Amino acid sequence: MTATGAAVAASTGLTDEERLLQETVRDFATRELAPGAGERDEAERFERPLFERMAQLGFTAAPFPEEAGGAGFSYRAWTLVMEEVAYADMAMAITLSVHILSQYPVFACGTEEQRRRWLGPMLTGEALGAFGLTEPHAGSDASAIRTRALRIGVAGSPQAYRVTGSKIWISNAPDAERYLVFATVDPDAGSAGITAFLVEKGMPGFRLGRKERKMGIKACPAAELIFEAMEVPAENRLGAEGEGYRIALSALGEGRISIAAACTGLAQAALDAAARHLTERRAFGGPLSEQQGLRFMLAEMAQKVAAARALTRAAAEAKDRGEPIGEAASLAKWTASDAAMSVTTDAVQLFGGSGYSRELPVERMMRDAKGAQIYEGTNQIHRLIVAEQVLKRAAEAR
Repeated sequence: MTATGAAVAASTGLTDEERLLQETVRDFATRELAPGAGERDEAERFERPLFERMAQLGFTAAPFPEEAGGAGFSYRAWTLVMEEVAYADMAMAITLSVHILSQYPVFACGTEEQRRRWLGPMLTGEALGAFGLTEPHAGSDASAIRTRALRIGVAGSPQAYRVTGSKIWISNAPDAERYLVFATVDPDAGSAGITAFLVEKGMPGFRLGRKERKMGIKACPAAELIFEAMEVPAENRLGAEGEGYRIALSALGEGRISIAAACTGLAQAALDAAARHLTERRAFGGPLSEQQGLRFMLAEMAQKVAAARALTRAAAEAKDRGEPIGEAASLAKWTASDAAMSVTTDAVQLFGGSGYSRELPVERMMRDAKGAQIYEGTNQIHRLIVAEQVLKRAAEAR
């Protein structure tokens, strides 16, 4: 991120440790991520060495406690990582966010043995994670998943589960080694039957299906997961039977704050690019920055970025305090992803014809922004979540 007024404002209120982390990520992203981001997007290629570099710098372990092998940063600090990575390359930010998302439930709900066995290679970046929830008939309504986990062995104390079904739109899937997969042990029980499982690449009966052809974030590949009577040992069940829905929603709350931070970084990148262009481009006898109408557009873009950052930081700080984050995470994700879409669209407009060209990064930023309004819960779902909380408080205040 350049040393613009917006960038300086984004650093205010941070501790010395947070500011050092921010500068470390910014330096890495500027030198190693940004130069090849466009080419990776064109090739739809995930570069594992870049992910491994992030792991060497501690990003893959940043928001987890030191006693568990993490880097010990707060969740607010984690949003700084996401914002800076996304400023340079939104696709790599999504890869990193999903990797962290797939670890959180194991920290929160796993046994000591599961945490020791499963998380070590993920914290160090040796193993890449994926989050297997979405299905052809279960997107926003996660309780409708159909992937079935059939108990094998003694009733009430299964030795294993036979998993059959499929998942779609699973980010990191083609390159991951570890997958958190949700299936139902009772199709008639709705959300009460959903159970979480730790699945490794190469398990018999597990294969990848079609690779998704996406509009944006193309350097973070997504694909189908196909389970054909895959046997999962009972010790790989995360939590008790029927706890999977709660586990998934809890993890998604944290993931939505992470995505909000990435969207803020993406929007900031588009804003900075537009501001530079208006200063450098001359028309009608002077720089475009002298045109009042364009100045108004730029100011409104800055307003949206600032609102996104404020709500994201507020949600992260609520998590750090141990408060419920459902509403705050939805507000942050909804606001920040809408801001990213609006700001990147305006940036393309301000660049004129060149903005519509694939030769400049604002075109890629606009495509990358669109997906964020859909994944991690569509923004329509987040409106419902926020409205439910507002109405609940109104009812309690009577």
